[in-house]
Amino acid sequence: MLIKIYNTLIRILYPLVISRYIKKRKANGKEDIKRFNERIGKPQKKRPEGKLIWFHGASVGESISMLPLINKLLELYPTAHVMVTTGTLTSADIMAKRLPERAFHQYITIDNPKFTNRFIKHWQPDLVLWFESDFWPAMLSTIKKKNIPLILVNGRISNKSFKRWQQFDFISKELLNCFTFCLGQSEEDAYRLRVLGAKDSMCLGNLKYAGLPIPINEKDKEELQKEIGNRPTWLVGSTHDDEETKIGRKLKDIQKQVSNLLTIIAPRHPTRGEEIQKALTELGFKTALRSKGEKIGKETEIYIADTIGEMGLWYSLCPIVFIGGSLIPHGGQNFMEPSRMKKAVMVGPYMHNFTDAMNRAKKADAIIQVSDADELKDMVIQLLTDKDLLEAKMSLAYNWANSENKVLDGILEKVKGYMQE
Repeated sequence: MLIKIYNTLIRILYPLVISRYIKKRKANGKEDIKRFNERIGKPQKKRPEGKLIWFHGASVGESISMLPLINKLLELYPTAHVMVTTGTLTSADIMAKRLPERAFHQYITIDNPKFTNRFIKHWQPDLVLWFESDFWPAMLSTIKKKNIPLILVNGRISNKSFKRWQQFDFISKELLNCFTFCLGQSEEDAYRLRVLGAKDSMCLGNLKYAGLPIPINEKDKEELQKEIGNRPTWLVGSTHDDEETKIGRKLKDIQKQVSNLLTIIAPRHPTRGEEIQKALTELGFKTALRSKGEKIGKETEIYIADTIGEMGLWYSLCPIVFIGGSLIPHGGQNFMEPSRMKKAVMVGPYMHNFTDAMNRAKKADAIIQVSDADELKDMVIQLLTDKDLLEAKMSLAYNWANSENKVLDGILEKVKGYMQE
């Protein structure tokens, strides 16, 4: 009943309010103008013949976590195709580079039943795999209405979301009732999904543990390695606003202990590159900006890697990786990727978006968690001046990450059951 009310209101409000918001998004460069028809359920691409498996994830993290499962399903079903939908420009760009043959990307439609009905009518997916917690009532109800199997994969319900949804469980029950089956990231997530109304929910593990190797442009790596030479190097990756400055204020102390140090900073949002460069220049550092084609010179102290889709490149060049979003109360970013590449991985105190993964990694001594920028400074100095410690931390991270890959098999078996129906 509530979804019906929502759908009716959206139909009424779209021309009056929502369309204006969409116009602002277009004006601010947040929509892909050339492909905007996809957002209103009018794709230009034809539906491929045979079975079509549809994967949906909100943005970059979710879409990357899909890749191992996409590859496995395409291997199992050689005549099937995969469609991946996301909502952000960055995720679309990354998917264009990383999706295998027989897989393609589309933008998710705006959540209006007029558009979602068009979308489903055009694509007619045989199975829908919905990642994490990007719940859109109009789309979910349209999928259910067409009796298409809909599986929630890597479902995550944070403490804050759980408390909020419990106050409105009549809404969560109706939304979760759209899913045929729910797979939680952790046992806690599976439990919360059941409490909030999921008909059937269990945990087979976190699919983010089973990620594929990140692509690396070997030519770029070779060129950068020549520029870096034998300099000690570490990566500050996936940073958010203010983290670069926090670390910058401690960097001079690290440089006193580690001569000729090169710091690479790869911000979570590459558009912040010039802003970061300005802040670090004001702190007295000599910087270079990748988006401007600037090289790493002998005098370069900080190289700002403000590009999209090159994180694998930076991981490959640095034995030590600090994962941002964790020195501020953001909740952290994916730390499994550098672990799989045998890097010593550090995070800050705020990793609540990855509680289950952190607990497992800590148990295996595979992650280094610092409480603040001062402790980060001390740990970087230790790792860069103690080769045995560095090698040990790299190996522990790698062994743990590899042991977690088994989650893919369990999820694959569950999904295969619905493909056979």
